[in-house]
Amino acid sequence: MTAPRLDEGTADADPLVTFGRWFAEARAAGVHEPEAMTLATAAPDGAPSARMVLLRGWGPEGFDFYTNYASRKGRELDANPRAALVLHWHPPGRQVRVEGRAERLPREASEAYFRSRPRGHRIGAWASAQGRPIAGRTELERRVADEEARWDGREVELPPHWGGYRVVPEVIELWQAGADRLHDRFAYLRRPDGGWSRMRLSP
Repeated sequence: MTAPRLDEGTADADPLVTFGRWFAEARAAGVHEPEAMTLATAAPDGAPSARMVLLRGWGPEGFDFYTNYASRKGRELDANPRAALVLHWHPPGRQVRVEGRAERLPREASEAYFRSRPRGHRIGAWASAQGRPIAGRTELERRVADEEARWDGREVELPPHWGGYRVVPEVIELWQAGADRLHDRFAYLRRPDGGWSRMRLSP
């Protein structure tokens, strides 16, 4: 799949319009897990960390993902609610960067998403102390077995330590690969009135 050039005529005034089109085209083109994105956070002392998460919802309000609040990313976001996201689709050679403030989603939204997950995933959310040291695989499997027994015959409830975040975008960059490394890049900055200011960046 070869994507058309991104220029002043095809870069929408609202970057989320272009994002929606690109996301749909990536999915239609068969890109593996087009919702996969890098999430970058930083500790209060500025030490950065990054990992892959899955985009589970998006719109004018922001970009949503779910995790264990007690994980490293959860602890860092609670202490320093600044985050950056990157989605990269190849082909067609497109990238979207997002910078903004992260906030927890309402409990009802997390509960609705949690109920949509396979039962094994819900059990795992209780069994895993995400990112914490563990003695070995046997210990993890024992914890899973314990949780399976605890929830046998019952609906697995949402753990208090698990839920969603939304990254509210303040900056969005659209990147389209070009020949000879002459890529097309447009940065959008959120204005106080909620609209966007757009500028072209050098590749």
